[in-house]
Amino acid sequence: MIKYSKHFLNKLEDLFSESDYILRYEKGNFQSGYCILNESKVIIINKFYSLDGKINCLLEILKEVKISHERLSDKNKSFLHELTNKQLEL
Repeated sequence: MIKYSKHFLNKLEDLFSESDYILRYEKGNFQSGYCILNESKVIIINKFYSLDGKINCLLEILKEVKISHERLSDKNKSFLHELTNKQLEL
């Protein structure tokens, strides 16, 4: 079960900080609440989203983008593996 907390959001942000992607929070009229610029590897999330909305966006983005395991710390590798297994169960 996913806990919608600031701590969980920080863990997701830490995971993206070790990836090739740059995560930014900005205002915008994104239909899905976020925008992925694949060419420049930038992810933009609506900064006015609630905590739950930001977490849901990041989880949805994890399904869409390919994160290289080579750059991740052991802690984030296990976190990504845990998230992947939870999403497969849903």
